[in-house]
Amino acid sequence: MANLTTGPPAEKAGNKNIPTPIPVITGLLHGSVAAASLLDGLPVGVALLDTERRVIRINSRGEALLGIGPDQACGLPCHHVIRSSRCFKDCPLAPGGPDGGLVEAVSTTCPISHDTDIIDRQRRKVPVRACVVPLHDEKGRHVGYMEVLEEVTACAAPAPSAAGDSELEGFISHSPAMQPLFSAMRIIAETDSTVLITGETGTGKDLLAEAIHKASGRASGPFVKVNCGALPEHLLESELFGHVRGAFTGAVSDKPGRFRLAAGGTLFLTEIGDLPLSLQVKLLTVLDDQCIHPLGATRPVTVDVRIIAATHRNLERMVQEGRFREDLLFRLNVVRLHVPPLREREGDVRLLLDHFLRRMASSGKRGVQSFTPEALKLLCEYDWPGNVRELRNIVEYAVHFSSGDTIGIPSIPKSVLDRIEQGPQLRAETSHPAQRSLPAPGSSYSAHDSAYGTSSTHGHTSGREQDEAESRQHNRQHEGQHGRQFDRRHDAERDNPAQRNDPVFLSWQDKERAMILDALERTGGRRQQAAELLGWSRSTLWRKLNSHGLV
Repeated sequence: MANLTTGPPAEKAGNKNIPTPIPVITGLLHGSVAAASLLDGLPVGVALLDTERRVIRINSRGEALLGIGPDQACGLPCHHVIRSSRCFKDCPLAPGGPDGGLVEAVSTTCPISHDTDIIDRQRRKVPVRACVVPLHDEKGRHVGYMEVLEEVTACAAPAPSAAGDSELEGFISHSPAMQPLFSAMRIIAETDSTVLITGETGTGKDLLAEAIHKASGRASGPFVKVNCGALPEHLLESELFGHVRGAFTGAVSDKPGRFRLAAGGTLFLTEIGDLPLSLQVKLLTVLDDQCIHPLGATRPVTVDVRIIAATHRNLERMVQEGRFREDLLFRLNVVRLHVPPLREREGDVRLLLDHFLRRMASSGKRGVQSFTPEALKLLCEYDWPGNVRELRNIVEYAVHFSSGDTIGIPSIPKSVLDRIEQGPQLRAETSHPAQRSLPAPGSSYSAHDSAYGTSSTHGHTSGREQDEAESRQHNRQHEGQHGRQFDRRHDAERDNPAQRNDPVFLSWQDKERAMILDALERTGGRRQQAAELLGWSRSTLWRKLNSHGLV
C-alpha cells in the first residue's frame, strides 16, 4: 500500500529560516517517490484540497494555468485560487446538507466532472473541464479532495475531414442512404440525449456510438462498452452497477462498476435486447434518477454518464412478447438512429472492397493489388448478410489465399460461392434475420402480431416460419446427409399441417422452453451449436437454460 509521508526538511523560498517538509510516497515502488515530481509530471492542472476546501498543493501545470507562483496558494480557500464561474453558484464542494455536511454526490467515492471556466494570469476566462475526486485514507475515512483542471482547447474534437460527409470516424460511404445518418449524428453529438442505435449485425453500430462520443463534449471522458449478452445475469449486475465489500461471497473489495468508470463520459450498452428483465428495472432507475444502487450499498451513488444503446433485435416485438419493458423502450428511444444494411448502400461495396484491400496491402500482407473483373462483379452482386464485417473478413481471406497480385473467383470463400449458387429466392428465404426482426421506418405492429406462429396482419413472415427457414439453412450447411433428411421431413410437415400436431403455447416462456429443447434435440445436446441455431450467444443460452430449470 502506498503511503504519503514527509522527507527531510527543505528551506521555504523567500524565508530560509522556515523549513518545509517534502512529501514523499512510499510503498508504491521500491524506493520513495517525491510527490512534487509525480504531480508536476502531469500535463493537467492538479490541486489538492483538505476537508475544509483549502489548497494544500498545486502542481506546476496548475500554477501556470491559474497564473500564480509557487506556494502562493497554500492555505487559501479554493474559490480564491481557482476562481471558477461555478464557485459561487453551484460549487460541487459547497455545503448542502441541513447540518452543513457536503452534498451526497461528493461524499461518495464517485468523481464529479463539469465544464466551467477559470481566470488566468491575464484576467481572461479560460474554458476548462474540471473533475473533483474525493480522497480517502486506507481506512476509508474522508481526508480531502483532488481537483483536476484540463483546458477544453487541448481536448477539442478534430475538425471534419476534407472528404465531407463521405468519411466520418471510421465510416466510409458515398451512398445517399448514409448521408441522413451522418447529418443526424453531428446534431445528436452536441447533446447529452440518450441514443438507441438499431441495425443488422455487422453494420457498424459500435463505430457510430464511438463517433458520437468523440464528436461530443464528453470526448475527453471515457468511452466504456458493455455487451449485455456476454455475461450471466448475476455477474452482469455487478459489472454494471458495482458492489461493496461483503455484498456476496467472494466480494473481498469494493468494485466501482461500469457506470462509475464511465463518469464524465459515455456508457455504450450493446445488445441491449439481451438485458435480463430484472436488470432492465435497474437501468430504468438510472435513466430516470441519474443514480445507481451498487450491490450491498445502503445509499445511491450519483453518476454523470451519457447512455448509448444498440441492438439488432426488434424491441417493439419483444415488448409484445413480454421480454422487454415498454417503459424502458420509451426511455431509451429518445433519439433512434438506424444504420442501413450494406445491400441498401448503393456503390459502397466497391468502395469498401478497395479500402480493405489497401489496408491489407499497407500492413504487409502479401502483394495483392486488385480484384479481377469477374471476382469484382460477383462480390458487387452478393447480398452481404453479414454486412461490412463479413466483407472485411472475405477480403482478408481472399488476400491470404490468392496466388498472385490479383484476387480471382477461386480465392473467394466457398460459402459465398455456394450462397450465390442457391439463387435469389432461396437467399431471400434464409437470409437477413436481423432485417426481419427490425421494423421499417414508419411501420407498425398489430396487436395480433406475435412470435407464436400467428400470421401478421401487415404481411410479415410469422415467427414459426422464420425459425423453420433459419433451421433449414443451418442444417444444409452443417449437418450433412442427416440434415438433408431432416429438411425433407420438416418440409413435408410444413406442406401438410395435419401431420405436424403443433402444441398450443399459453405463454412466451412455454414457447421459448420448447424452442430450446427442440434446438438441443436437433444438435444432439451440443450447446454451442444449439445457441447458433437459436441465434443466441452461448452465455445467453446458458442463462435461459437456468431460468427454465433445464441445467
